[in-house]
Amino acid sequence: MKNKLDELSEKKEAAKLGGGEQKIKNQHGKGKLTARERIELLVDEGSFDEIGMFVKHRATDFGLDKQNYPGDGVITGFAKINGKPVALFSQDFTVFGGSLSETHAEKIVKIMKLAMKAGIPIIGLNDSGGARIQEGVNSLGGYADIFLLNTLASGVVPQISVILGPCAGGAVYSPAITDFVFMTRKTSHMFVTGPNVVKTVTHEDVSFEDLGGADTHSQKSGVAHFAFDNEIETLLNVKRLLSYIPQNFKEKAQSFDFNIETLKENDKLCSIIPDNPNKPYNMRDVILNLADDEDFFEVHKYYAENIICGFARLGGNSVGIVANQPQVLAGVLDINASVKSARFVRFCDAFNIPLLVLVDVPGFLPGTEQEWNGIIRHGAKLLFAFSEATVPKVTLITRKAYGGAYDVMNSKHIRGDFNYAWPSAEIAVMGPKGAVEIIFKKDIESSQNPELELERKLNEYIQKFANPYIAAERGFLDDVIAPRNTKKVLINAFELLRDKVDLNPRKKHNNIPL
Repeated sequence: MKNKLDELSEKKEAAKLGGGEQKIKNQHGKGKLTARERIELLVDEGSFDEIGMFVKHRATDFGLDKQNYPGDGVITGFAKINGKPVALFSQDFTVFGGSLSETHAEKIVKIMKLAMKAGIPIIGLNDSGGARIQEGVNSLGGYADIFLLNTLASGVVPQISVILGPCAGGAVYSPAITDFVFMTRKTSHMFVTGPNVVKTVTHEDVSFEDLGGADTHSQKSGVAHFAFDNEIETLLNVKRLLSYIPQNFKEKAQSFDFNIETLKENDKLCSIIPDNPNKPYNMRDVILNLADDEDFFEVHKYYAENIICGFARLGGNSVGIVANQPQVLAGVLDINASVKSARFVRFCDAFNIPLLVLVDVPGFLPGTEQEWNGIIRHGAKLLFAFSEATVPKVTLITRKAYGGAYDVMNSKHIRGDFNYAWPSAEIAVMGPKGAVEIIFKKDIESSQNPELELERKLNEYIQKFANPYIAAERGFLDDVIAPRNTKKVLINAFELLRDKVDLNPRKKHNNIPL
C-alpha cells in the first residue's frame, strides 16, 4: 500500500504544478495569481475538495498526443466560503493558456450539475485563451454545453463570474448569462473580437484595455458589475457579495442579530434633503444612514450612476436597494439606468431578497437619442421587473416622484407592499413649473404681468400639489413619516412581510420586453 500511496502523492503533486514552474513564473510576472492560489485566497482555509484532478484531454491531432497535463487546464471542486458550500472552477492559464477543450468543458459541466442538485452557488474564475483550436468543433460544443447549464441554473442558484485574465470570443457568453461579473483592472479583458480583428474589419485602432478592460465594461458597457485594482481585492469582494445572498432560490439570505430596542432616532436624515427642490444631494447619504453599520455593497457602481443598486442589511436582514441618485442627471431614469436596475430587481426577486426602493425621480430622460434607442422598451423592463416581483417590496419617496417614473419606481399600484414618503415628497404628473405653464397658460399670457402671474400660480400649485398628502389621502401612500424615524419604520415593515406570500398567474414563463 505504501508504494501506491507514494504514487498517488506524486501524481497529485505533479497535477498541482499545472503547466510547470516556468509557466507559473510567467503567470506571476504578469501580475496574476495561479489558478490554485486564487482558490486558496477565495475559500475558507482547508475547505477545498477537488474533483477531476487526473482528467486529461482525448485529442491526438496537431501534436496534442505529446502534451497531456493532468486536469486539462481547469481546476474544479467544492469548498466553503463564509462557512457555506460553493461549487467553483478555476481556469489554469499555465496549461494550454487555459483554453477550453472537450474534457475541460466536461469538468465544468459536472460541477454545475452537482451544484444545482445540491443547491449551492457556482463561481467561475476565468483566465482562458478561448476555445482550444486544435480540437475544433469539440471545444465549441463544450462552450455550448456550459451555456446551456448557465441558462438552466439561472434563478436556481447564484452564479458569479470572476474575470482574471483574457475572456474572448464565445467564452464571454457564459459570464454574460451569470448573475454577477467581477473584473480586475489591467489584467482582465472581455471582448467578442479582439483589437486585431476590430482593426481589420472596422479600421479602428484600439488597445486591449480600451476595448474590453475592467473600466470599459464597468463604466461604458455595463457588462461588469464590479471592477477592482488587483486580484486579491477582487476575490475578497466576491466573498463579501456571497454574505448578502442565499444559497439557492428556496432559501433566504443569512440574518444577523439586531436589537431594535437599541435603535435611536437619526436626526442626520432630517438635514439631507435641501430646502431648494432643484438642488442635488447624494442619495448614498440616505442609504448609509439607514444601513446597519453604514455598510452598503454597491452593484454596478460606475455604470448608469443616476440610479444606485446594491445590498445592505436592515435590522440584521439582507435587502436589495434601488435608489434614484439626484446627484447625477437629477436622478432621471434613462435607458441604462432602467436596464441596470431591472436586472438587479429580478436577481433579488429570484433569490428571495426583499427590496427597498428610495425614490427621487423627475421622470424619464427626454430627447431623440433616448427615444430612438428605445427608452419606451427599456423603461418597460424596470416596470415589468417591479410588477412581477413577489418578494417584500417597500418604497420610500424622499422628494420628487413625477410622471410615469412615479408608477415605475415600485408604486402602490404595481404591488408595492408598504409605500412611505417624507414630508419633503412631491408626487405629481410633472414638476410644478411645467404643470403651471400648461394648466394656466391662457391666464398667464393674458395677464398684464405674466412673470408675476406665473410666480403667483406657481406658489398656489406648490402649496396644493407639491406635497405627499393628496397621495396619502387616496391610500397610495401608507404613511408620511419623519426622516429621523425612518429606519425603525422600515425594519418593522420588512419584519411584518417576512413570510409574505404573493403569486403570479400560472404560465410557462413571462415575456419581458427585451
